[in-house]
Amino acid sequence: MSKKNKESKPEKIPEEHENELEIEEVESNDSVNENEEGSDEKVVDPLEDAKNDAAHWKDIAARNQAELDNYRKRMAREKSDAIRFANASLLSELLPVIDNFQMGLSAAMNEDPDSIISKGMEMVQKQLEEFFTSQGAIPVSAEGNEFNPNLHEAISQETSDTIPEGHVISEIRKGYTLNERLLRAANVIVSKGPENTDEDNGS
Repeated sequence: MSKKNKESKPEKIPEEHENELEIEEVESNDSVNENEEGSDEKVVDPLEDAKNDAAHWKDIAARNQAELDNYRKRMAREKSDAIRFANASLLSELLPVIDNFQMGLSAAMNEDPDSIISKGMEMVQKQLEEFFTSQGAIPVSAEGNEFNPNLHEAISQETSDTIPEGHVISEIRKGYTLNERLLRAANVIVSKGPENTDEDNGS
């Protein structure tokens, strides 16, 4: 029995298909070249990139430093205010006591200004004033001055031939400031100016 060995011969590609393969190879080479050119355009200079990063972090560090400095200043200011106004509540509670003491002193002075009681009360009043001054509490200037709504509280208005309109005639209750901040407004009577005469009303 004879063996039939048939050797397989490579198929011959038609010429028209060979042309198509050549075109595909050329196009693929062109696309590779385009990709290589595109990749060259996207390359970033490492030195320039490092400079941009350094500038970015330098800006962040400067901002953080400024915020830290502002925080330190704010805390120092709050600490200073807390120390300066630590006794505000105590001094406010003492003010009514001082008001009553001054009323008692006025009564004693009217009865007998040379008595031992009057002299003793005057000494106590002086000590209280020195204590308030040492704590930064200063009496508000009122009588004869122009009315200031930031320092004075008007309880009434009266006519006056000597005190100009809008100025304080008299002080009913003393006011105080604590380290230039109002602790208590002064109760005052404000002038309305001279009383109008009949002739002024008729004119």
